Amino acid sequence: MKAQAPSILSSDLVITGSISSEGEVQLDGEVRGDVRAGTLTIGEEASVHGEVVADSVIVRGRIEGSIRARQVQLASTARIDGDIVHATLAIESGAYFDGHCRRDSDPLSDKSSSSKPAQPSAQSAPKPQDSSTPPSAPPAPKSTSAASGSSSGSVFGDSKPKAGAGSDPFKAS
Repeated sequence: MKAQAPSILSSDLVITGSISSEGEVQLDGEVRGDVRAGTLTIGEEASVHGEVVADSVIVRGRIEGSIRARQVQLASTARIDGDIVHATLAIESGAYFDGHCRRDSDPLSDKSSSSKPAQPSAQSAPKPQDSSTPPSAPPAPKSTSAASGSSSGSVFGDSKPKAGAGSDPFKAS
């Protein structure tokens, strides 16, 4: 296979839509859409607002969206707001990364691999046991003093009574 020249998207270029290439792409402009490439280099002044999928990614600029790649390298000037699914990850000191990262032996396998973290949490969410308690409410703590007949209602042993319905629990009495 003959080596091809990289596609260079200059700094004055703004693309609204997705980019797809099997070869090397050097991005110095702005892309508002997904980017798929064999090898992708995102320059210091470049930005991507969408998903990045590549075999190898070097980020020197900004990405607002997820990254799925076998090799991910975040330079000290990189700013990532999104999740990273990778086989190998290198982060230089000074890089900004706000999101989750997950190692996967084949991060490019399919589109569903980027949504795997969301699926287990949805399946493992607690199910309500009866309709009288909301599903997100934790079980009420058991008070040892209430079991012994004390009327203080305090779990921690202080002597203040419980706030009644409609009263301000933060107001000093």
